[in-house]
Amino acid sequence: MASDTTKEVLTDLSPVIKLYKDGTVERLFGSTQVPPSPDDPATGVASKDLNISPVVQARLYLPELTEPNQKLPVLVYYHGGGFCIGSAFSFLDQPYINILAAEANALIVSVEYRLAPEYPLPIPYEDSWTALQWVASHVTEKPGIEKEPWLTEHGDFSKIYIGGDSAGGNIVHNILLRAGAETLPGDVKIVGGFLSHPYFWGSKPIGSETKEEIEQSLQYKVWLFVYPSVPGGIDNAMINPFVEDAPSLSGLGCSRLLVCLAEKDPLTSRGILYVETVKKSGWNGEVEMVEVEGEDHCFHIFNPETEKAKDLIKRIASFISH
Repeated sequence: MASDTTKEVLTDLSPVIKLYKDGTVERLFGSTQVPPSPDDPATGVASKDLNISPVVQARLYLPELTEPNQKLPVLVYYHGGGFCIGSAFSFLDQPYINILAAEANALIVSVEYRLAPEYPLPIPYEDSWTALQWVASHVTEKPGIEKEPWLTEHGDFSKIYIGGDSAGGNIVHNILLRAGAETLPGDVKIVGGFLSHPYFWGSKPIGSETKEEIEQSLQYKVWLFVYPSVPGGIDNAMINPFVEDAPSLSGLGCSRLLVCLAEKDPLTSRGILYVETVKKSGWNGEVEMVEVEGEDHCFHIFNPETEKAKDLIKRIASFISH
């Protein structure tokens, strides 16, 4: 390619994303979108897309009903992708959420929050909270809110769950803290949250990590890329819940937690620390941890058909349908 037509790269976070000096963003992984399916042939789950607000969309999943007025647990789900790639409409998420909806027999609202760098943090957190408020608003008689028939007819609002993988797991943590401090519409309560391979990081080495490894890591670079104005950098409480001035985990706004980890995932040591910190915090709930041997980050999404992936999805499903 002639040099005068070669675009200059401003930030190269391969294999995730590239930002060019002209403002163009190239997402290198996991964001290819597929349409919803009125009737998934493998699971029988129906899905459709809708607008929650002028800027937040979602894909809704409804499993096969056994009776016309059946009420189901509701899961608000946040996809992964380091806050800068991935999508609720991704070719990776569609099969995974279909399986989870069928397995849990739950109505799932998979949230399409806006992504960095075009919409840096905290915008993805705000969009995620907006989506949860919208779901909860279905129990109120508030005028002006367009209600979704699947939720009004089949949502059991005494069984609201939130969950997410990777960056989505980080979102779940931050949303649970906010739900512990703020009231949701209709005083709806979150029963449980699952954090799968949650994206937590920090400047202090844990286990066998070195300071240099931490600072050279993609996890470190991605956080500063998606939240360039972040106070405290990599030790901001939103990415590092273990710093001294972080909100106490005793304030998590749910009564049950499930943390899913994988042996080979570099995020696992912080996931284990998260569970230990929750237990010591005085939080008045029930926390469970699953660590899958021999597997890496979000393996169950990249290939949901393996035995270990099926087992983990069943585990998450039983947490929701409990």
